[in-house]
Amino acid sequence: MKSESVPSDWSALLALQRATHATLQVLAAELADLDLTPSEINALANLADGRARTVSELGAAAGTRPTTLTSVLDRLERRGHITRGTRPGDRRAVLVELTPSGQRAAATIRQAVTGLERRALAGLPDEALVALRNALNALTEVSS
Repeated sequence: MKSESVPSDWSALLALQRATHATLQVLAAELADLDLTPSEINALANLADGRARTVSELGAAAGTRPTTLTSVLDRLERRGHITRGTRPGDRRAVLVELTPSGQRAAATIRQAVTGLERRALAGLPDEALVALRNALNALTEVSS
């Protein structure tokens, strides 16, 4: 998705928001066969490494509050993509794990994300990619 010319004084945060919406649209089109919402795609992408996470850990990785994540996890569990259980020694901590169908969906999502990232960022030099990651990490760490 190509954008119109953007003034040089354009806000980085607004540009990030625009980029987020553009990438979500591309991913939604590429992953339409999975019939998942962007929030479900995000959750599965963050579980794609196969490591179980608590709801709090997954919420932090996905940039979502645990209370908001609960409805996403409810839908993913109903569809058979995840299971929720307790952590040994701490029954209060809910662990989220992928099922075999969740692993397949997460692998498809990760491939789409990786492909989109490669296409979008292919022309940037390594230093620019490092700077981009540093800037995104800085924005992620901003507290309210």
